[in-house]
Amino acid sequence: MAYLNRPVDIELGCVMSKRFNLWMLILAAVLVSRFIGMVLLPLSDTTEPRYAEIARLMAETGDWITPWFEPGVPFWGKPPLSFWAQAGAINIFGVSEFSLRFPSWLATIAMIGLIWRLARQLWNLQVAQWSSLVFATMALTYISSGAVMTDAFLALGTTLSLVSFCLVMSGKSGLWRWLFFLGLAIGFLSKGPLAIVLVGIPIVLWLSLWREAITNLRRLPWLRGILMTALLVCPWYLLAELKTPGFLDYFIVGEHIRRFLDPGWAGDLYGNAHDQPKGMIWVFWLWASFPWGIVALVCLVLTWFRGTRKGVVHKITSNAGVSFLLISALAPMLFFTLAGNTLWTYILPSLPFTAILIGRWVSRWESLYLCRMRGGIVALVPVLLTVFVSLTAAGWAPLKTEKELVNYYQLIKEADDSPLIYLNDLPFSARFYSGGNALEVTQNDLKILSSANRFKSLYVAIPRDWSEDKVANLSSSALKIMENKRYQLLVIEGLIHNKQPVSNANGVR
Repeated sequence: MAYLNRPVDIELGCVMSKRFNLWMLILAAVLVSRFIGMVLLPLSDTTEPRYAEIARLMAETGDWITPWFEPGVPFWGKPPLSFWAQAGAINIFGVSEFSLRFPSWLATIAMIGLIWRLARQLWNLQVAQWSSLVFATMALTYISSGAVMTDAFLALGTTLSLVSFCLVMSGKSGLWRWLFFLGLAIGFLSKGPLAIVLVGIPIVLWLSLWREAITNLRRLPWLRGILMTALLVCPWYLLAELKTPGFLDYFIVGEHIRRFLDPGWAGDLYGNAHDQPKGMIWVFWLWASFPWGIVALVCLVLTWFRGTRKGVVHKITSNAGVSFLLISALAPMLFFTLAGNTLWTYILPSLPFTAILIGRWVSRWESLYLCRMRGGIVALVPVLLTVFVSLTAAGWAPLKTEKELVNYYQLIKEADDSPLIYLNDLPFSARFYSGGNALEVTQNDLKILSSANRFKSLYVAIPRDWSEDKVANLSSSALKIMENKRYQLLVIEGLIHNKQPVSNANGVR
């Protein structure tokens, strides 16, 4: 239909649209720069090591049906698509931070390709280039592209479905008709029924504005497409329920209804509910889209109060493509506005469409000052995160991770020594970096373990803020051998026979 066809646009703006190779070089530099953090940053509690350990267990056990929170405890919080990808990466590259983060990077690359394709269809090459750069350099995109998370796969699924829908409505056929349903399957297998909500809201709202487009819905193979989606999705859901009964009730009812309607929902089996004020999702949008969202919002407000508000509204309401992008960008915030439990990562499905709208606007900047400014904005997030990674690698910005402590324990432990013990609380990063061998024990359990004389030395991690008197009450023979941001590592000697006190490289005893 004509209302979604790409309009003729001969404005070339600055030299970016004339230098396709330069655009490719800049985009590649942005994406490859993310490798620095993917390789150098350890997994930091709690999200990354929690999901990394689930993927590690999947690769170790070969159980591709049930993600395991820990041996014997199924993880019902998320479907397995991201864990499949991460476990597959482990099988190919081995266990490392990079291999676990690599699938999210690939998912981001796929989203950039979809953004480029849709922007190219609606406008021109220059808009496609800038839309891709805007998306790649937004804060949440850049962070999630190199993080062990499930959100990148949900965003890939919703983006694939909505881009395919828009292209089919504009007259495209062939594979795009089926990719719409494949996107739904990706969403269902990465986050569940939320995917159909985030796809359905913009489609329904857009069709209510452009009712003449309803007749074009027949371009999609609904019956065969839904059947394809069901064949891709339902087998795993059924197998998961059969293998660990109770999964469907927890995941469908608890995670998708109670979590969002009950701010004080205490049914989370794997962490704490993220209680936020209602409407906080809009603040999260500013964080997630930084710096582009703030720049665009400020300029929109200035334009509005300069008396050109009618022109802005007219451009939105008179252009089917723009209105579809705007509704798709707003849909996640509209849905989560009244939710009691939200995270800033919930914004990610909004960003591809936000980026195209901003990319269209940025590509039309004509003054030399604005052209220079947009180059600085492109570099802002990659540079800031690279500086942060460098400071962290140099020890200036310590993270909440147990990698160093676990590595130190593994370096000094001997055959008759105990596993690494965390008193009362075992961080996810300790569980991951120890290969699932670290233990969580209570103080009473530690006394029992000490009296059993099973180990030559006990290695115990306790909170860093414990006083010397409190440590002495734990054991008179406890010696501190190292500490990190949160914990101090003690060695309790003389359980089988005496052993010389251990000191770390700094001489701490």
